[in-house]
Amino acid sequence: MPRKFIYFINPISGTKNKEPLLQLIEARTTAENITYEILHTRADANYSFLEDKIMQDGITDIIICGGDGTVNQVTAALKNLEVNVGIIPMGSGNGLALTAGIPTNASKAIDIILKGNAAYIDGFYINNQFSCMLCGLGFDAKVAHEFAQQKTRGLLKYVQLTLSNYFSAKPFSFVIHIKDLEIKTDAFFISIANSNQFGNNVTIAPKASISDGLLDIVIVNKMSKAKLLYSLLRQISLGEITNTRKKFRNKDIFYFQTKKLQIENLQNAPLHIDGDPAATTSYFDIEIAEKAFKLLQP
Repeated sequence: MPRKFIYFINPISGTKNKEPLLQLIEARTTAENITYEILHTRADANYSFLEDKIMQDGITDIIICGGDGTVNQVTAALKNLEVNVGIIPMGSGNGLALTAGIPTNASKAIDIILKGNAAYIDGFYINNQFSCMLCGLGFDAKVAHEFAQQKTRGLLKYVQLTLSNYFSAKPFSFVIHIKDLEIKTDAFFISIANSNQFGNNVTIAPKASISDGLLDIVIVNKMSKAKLLYSLLRQISLGEITNTRKKFRNKDIFYFQTKKLQIENLQNAPLHIDGDPAATTSYFDIEIAEKAFKLLQP
């Protein structure tokens, strides 16, 4: 069956001028005699039209040129569809792409897409909202909400906002339920991770895999700001798994793996889903979605 592509380009993701990308797509795809079309991503995030379009037009590959938020929005509409997903990373963090070994260089990312090696990866649902990479409650979500309001994007702006929020950050109260275990804690943030990182190779969940059928949960508990920095650096480099069958005693960071969990968000800590701000609530039901879609990867 001949391949047929749709390229989705997010005109506001990252900081790069998109015109060179358009020229590269045209040259590389035409050289392979692959039929393609280019569409802009949708401001309303509604991609329900894709199911009929894929079936009617014989689309084999959906290529997403954007960041993790764009990948989330498009792949959420591809459940149970026989189509490959490619990523040309154009966002500020590109966490899913980097976890999968997809380079941020557009030409090298297209090399991977043209080779056509696709394999299923997981996603997960948080209160029935799809996530392809990572959700956060607390500090990192507050940064994500502020980042979304900025006129300029990019890694530098994200770092600036993170630093400006660091010293004023306060913990939030949570109750976490995993199987028959209940954890009550005050935490600066909770990360629910399918990929291993926030983005930019900052690996908050070093043991995570995008295809192991497990979620990696990182709970950064209340501590002094000086200790917080040390503990985060240790988590990024080591990421030691906590045995949830034992008491979580004298641990600054809880790190464990599970297929599902529930979180009581007692103080309505802010939420992000794949780096994009999302409406929070007082309760979250979270569960892995195994083999959510087929990703083109090395």
